[in-house]
Amino acid sequence: MPESGSYRLCVENLDKQPVAQFKRWLDDAEEAKLPHANAMTLATVNNEGQPSARIVLLRGFDERGFCFYTNYESDKGKQLAEKPLAALVFFWPQQGRQVRIEGHVEMITTHESDQYFATRPRGHQLSAHASQQSRVIEKRELLEEQQTKVEERFAGQEVPRPEHWGGYRVVPETIEFWQEGEQRLHDRLRYKRDSEKNWLIERLCP
Repeated sequence: MPESGSYRLCVENLDKQPVAQFKRWLDDAEEAKLPHANAMTLATVNNEGQPSARIVLLRGFDERGFCFYTNYESDKGKQLAEKPLAALVFFWPQQGRQVRIEGHVEMITTHESDQYFATRPRGHQLSAHASQQSRVIEKRELLEEQQTKVEERFAGQEVPRPEHWGGYRVVPETIEFWQEGEQRLHDRLRYKRDSEKNWLIERLCP
């Protein structure tokens, strides 16, 4: 992998499919052992147009889109119910790279959510039951008490996925790849759907 700022991003270097190109860059970040290479900023908006952003982890992707999991009753879950639109940003500063994704959001199937939930560490599964994400709580001890109650409830058995917890898929409409350049002449190449749903690649000014 070239050092930050020393690599030119050209159309000829890109895969024709943006998801395949994203996999190349994510693989580069993981092979370089960058911390939290799958961390991404998730931006949503509510009915009043108030934006919110937070870091979540990418938990799978394919040609259909990019998946993450959360509590449906959290702030982001409520916002996505109001306006199923989102933007994602991946940033790997050590490699001078950024990926921006914008699109609409859909809930994944209960089967897919069940499959992923079953792979989570048991403590994470229990926390999904114990925590009412984004709700105001008087003190931490109350959360710890609830966690203890959940542990006792499911002692000696598998922890089922709570109905209020599951996955979302961001279905991309645009995907932009940004490569740091010298003297701030960065390379920005954006994939965008045409009228026939084929991907076109456009170069943007930095």
